[in-house]
Amino acid sequence: MSTNREIHLASRPQGWPTADNFRLVETEVPTPGPGQIVVRNQFMSVDPYMRGRMNDVKSYVPPFALDAPLDGGAVGEVVASEADGIEPGDTVLHGLGWREYALLDAKAARKVDPSLAPVSAYLGVLGMTGLTAYAGLLEVAGMKPGETVFVSGAAGAVGSMVGQIAKLSGAGRVVGSAGSPAKVERLTALGFDAAFDYHDGPVYQQLKAAAPDGVDVYFDNVGGEHLEAAIGAMKPHGRAAICGMIAQYNSTEPPAAPRNLALVIGKRLTLRGFLVGDHGHLRKQFVAEMAGWLRDGSISYDETVVDGIENAPEAFLGVLRGDNLGKMLVRL
Repeated sequence: MSTNREIHLASRPQGWPTADNFRLVETEVPTPGPGQIVVRNQFMSVDPYMRGRMNDVKSYVPPFALDAPLDGGAVGEVVASEADGIEPGDTVLHGLGWREYALLDAKAARKVDPSLAPVSAYLGVLGMTGLTAYAGLLEVAGMKPGETVFVSGAAGAVGSMVGQIAKLSGAGRVVGSAGSPAKVERLTALGFDAAFDYHDGPVYQQLKAAAPDGVDVYFDNVGGEHLEAAIGAMKPHGRAAICGMIAQYNSTEPPAAPRNLALVIGKRLTLRGFLVGDHGHLRKQFVAEMAGWLRDGSISYDETVVDGIENAPEAFLGVLRGDNLGKMLVRL
């Protein structure tokens, strides 16, 4: 093929993104220079954090540029190489999604073994998603055996891994919140001790019923009302790993802080934000442990797959709406 299709950011969203903020653009399939490879992407990831990069504000990663392709995790087959150590036919993981063909320096790609797992798993359970759950729960929050863990957004890609890893690591009780009865049912099937639909009533009341003795560790994917409820339910010296705050990503007004934030003092709580990139030293340990769990069936994972690069914007909007069960992927 000589034609490459990409999704560009056409305009910056104000509040909730719409299809008009994206543009499908046709370009030529690139040719690699010295040290470069061209990858035919097979799967790309769409993730909540990408919403923040659509704003022109300073953050831990640069904002997406207007009239240029977005980027994000992708996995695919090398179709051309001018680099030592990577050959056509190799499968690689890299950061230039949102396009069918990606041109990149070989040093920015990591070879993966498609015989160990479906290639899509390297964007989810065996990739950044799984490592985020593993590092956030065990290193950032320091979960100990016997403790009670609460996970918000628990049916999503990261949250569903957190709950299962917690049980496998000896948690005494694991509670999850999700956004539909079907997702609550799925959490129970994954081994959560209790789960609730946050639409069914105040989060604090439902959390109190699900964890009557309190919470030691909170893994936060949502923020807002969930964070406030968790602070209220946490035991003295409880720890919260703050991974995401999807409840406010599309807000046009500044969010109100949790109204009970003063409880952090008396309870001596730790609320710690984290980025998975700071925990790369755990990758080898994580992959070995996760691969074993997958082999023996201790961990299950869900994927929601949307076909076609032209449907990538709608897949992304679906993540923000909570349409996905597990990892949201686009198959190219």
